[in-house]
Amino acid sequence: MSAASSSSKPTPAASLPVLARIKLLSVDVDGVLTDGGIFYTDDGNTFRKFNAKDGMGLVMLRRAGIMVTIISAGAPGAIEHRAKRLGIEHVYTDVRDKLTFFQDLAQKLDIDMSDTAHMGDDVNDLPLMRAAGLGITTADAVRAVAREADITTVRHGGDAAVREVCDAILEAQESV
Repeated sequence: MSAASSSSKPTPAASLPVLARIKLLSVDVDGVLTDGGIFYTDDGNTFRKFNAKDGMGLVMLRRAGIMVTIISAGAPGAIEHRAKRLGIEHVYTDVRDKLTFFQDLAQKLDIDMSDTAHMGDDVNDLPLMRAAGLGITTADAVRAVAREADITTVRHGGDAAVREVCDAILEAQESV
């Protein structure tokens, strides 16, 4: 991955050639598929708000034959329910070593790591972003992640940033 400053990062639409080879997109949840907020009820249960546009983008990727995985350090529950509704079969939650899950899945699916992308927003995503063929982050990612990402979205996490990436991947693959 490049170490260019985040201010000179291309948006996904400006990076179409590199997106054309993606066969597996891995996404984090908190701060990527959500805005990072976690709501607690009085009895201690948590819940998250997901963006419907992100969901449709992930469904469109799957329909186009691009594999999608969700790898999150977050607690199980809502994440699995959302993934099931979107038809995403490779979902890993409460994961401390995200990289191992990502590499094992790519190997299982017979996908070279150079044909993968990971979209994350915080320091626990850096190992995946470094190992993937393409590291993607959100406009509101932490500085350490923004510095190392190959692509930074225009949108913030939870505000259709994932859809932005999905649309760019689909556009790139249609133009090949």
